[in-house]
Amino acid sequence: MTWQENYQVWAERTDLPEYLQTEMAALANDDKQAEDAFYQPLSFGTAGMRGLLGAGINRMNIYTVRQATEGLASLMDSLSDDVKQRGVAISYDSRHFSQEFAFESAKVLGAHGIKAYVFESLRPTPELSFTVRHFNAYAGIMITASHNPKEYNGYKIYGEDGGQMPPKESDIITASIREADMFTVPVKPQAELEAAGLLVTIGKDVDDAYLAEVKNVTVDQDLVNKVGSDMKLVYSPLHGTGALIAGQALANAGFKNVTIVPEQEKPDGDFPTVKLPNPEDPDALAMGIALAKEQGADVVIGVDPDADRMGTAVRLPSGDYQLLTGNQIGALLLNYLLTAKKAAGTLPANGVLVKSIVSSEFAADIAKSFNIETINVLTGFKYIAEQIQSYEETHEHTFLFGFEESYGYLVKSFARDKDSIQATVLLAEVAAYYKSLGKTLYDGLQDLFNEYGYFVENTQSLTFKGIDGADKIADLMAKFRSEQPVALGDVTVTEVADFALQVQTDTQTGVETTLTLPKANVLKYWLADGSWVAVRPSGTEPKIKLYVGTKGETQKVADQKLAAIQASLAEYVK
Repeated sequence: MTWQENYQVWAERTDLPEYLQTEMAALANDDKQAEDAFYQPLSFGTAGMRGLLGAGINRMNIYTVRQATEGLASLMDSLSDDVKQRGVAISYDSRHFSQEFAFESAKVLGAHGIKAYVFESLRPTPELSFTVRHFNAYAGIMITASHNPKEYNGYKIYGEDGGQMPPKESDIITASIREADMFTVPVKPQAELEAAGLLVTIGKDVDDAYLAEVKNVTVDQDLVNKVGSDMKLVYSPLHGTGALIAGQALANAGFKNVTIVPEQEKPDGDFPTVKLPNPEDPDALAMGIALAKEQGADVVIGVDPDADRMGTAVRLPSGDYQLLTGNQIGALLLNYLLTAKKAAGTLPANGVLVKSIVSSEFAADIAKSFNIETINVLTGFKYIAEQIQSYEETHEHTFLFGFEESYGYLVKSFARDKDSIQATVLLAEVAAYYKSLGKTLYDGLQDLFNEYGYFVENTQSLTFKGIDGADKIADLMAKFRSEQPVALGDVTVTEVADFALQVQTDTQTGVETTLTLPKANVLKYWLADGSWVAVRPSGTEPKIKLYVGTKGETQKVADQKLAAIQASLAEYVK
């Protein structure tokens, strides 16, 4: 169907909620927006779906949410009755319509006789991951758009291991979604489902179980007891889900002097104090940094609205604060974890670090110095979750730490997605460790640079919105494949890995090696000086991402390498 035909189907309906009817009326006078809202269905993949809120098949609304849930319900209908009885756990963040979408999902599942465990109020993504396993549910649904602007919302599906739904099941769900008429998806009233035991409200009991597991994240309780109570931490949930759970987790661990940024403590889908609720963005932590300066705080911690990503700003010798990169945080967390476990005699011989292929080699070098193996996986925390599940079954390795450069960390495997609550507690302990040595986290990072070299990384996102955006991204990826750069920053490209073709090629000899990771639309280049570049489209946003990693004997040398490579890439993608 054309976008006009799709639009007309909606325009002729008289049962749309009033706010969607109002938006349809506005779209009648804006062909450009109407075309974008109706030219194609909202994309659904292994990371679920994410999009602008509003009317249309290419928007997040109760109809696209019902349709997505119908896809999950159809998959569960094809399985055993036991699967349906195990049910689905559902949580949601502070975004507009999140609660409504969560309960609409439960009403669709209930119409299929599938039990839903729905949180009484908003909860973090990592707690949802935990909850799937806690109830032995078959799946989980998280209503969130992570760190996107306020105009967005999203829908993630989790598998029975607590990680995001694997590709095989996700493909089945996608096919079922496309077959379902979003306007005829069956729903049952909430009261009827509650009476039948098919909609169960959950809350404090699950919180307590999750927090009991988080308590085990602490490695050196004596250290925390001695130093933690005197440390000053500033924390911001950026108007999202983090405050209640993280505040309790820090208190349970022994960190008593925690100030939550008051202007950002209350959940608010408008995110009124920030342009973007993203802890990677210095502006998002500006309010926390200002408060930290007043208090002389040791560290500032900020998390995104669904509390899966964590960022931090550390105090400099000048008294100012500097935002660390995701790779730097990962290196600090891992180094402390391995150091503390080795000192305690609890570092397993078969321990393993799992990280994404676009994350720094900084952490890998640290792991190597402790004789700990590093496993690289594709971008997406579900791939880290798959490794954890495999290790539990085979006992080949003991999972120690997993991270992605985009501010995602996991310490303990009771959750199977990035977990800012765990990361916050561990980072506070790391800060306490350096404080016990008369140092700050900044000093600790400089110590690591002095020992392992100066690692500098950068991620650039090129955004291509609208109808032509996907084509532009595809064209750029095609160009990288057909016109492969022979040098970047005047340094020769020595190896190229194409994860879609699953082939790595030595550019000097032409020798090809088969890659064992799953197929993915990712390219990675290694340069003669040890630098690397990776290129991939985002799985959830209309972006193509360019990752660059360099290393030098000094930060200046590493920065110069980075700048030269980025200049080459800028010319290449013009």
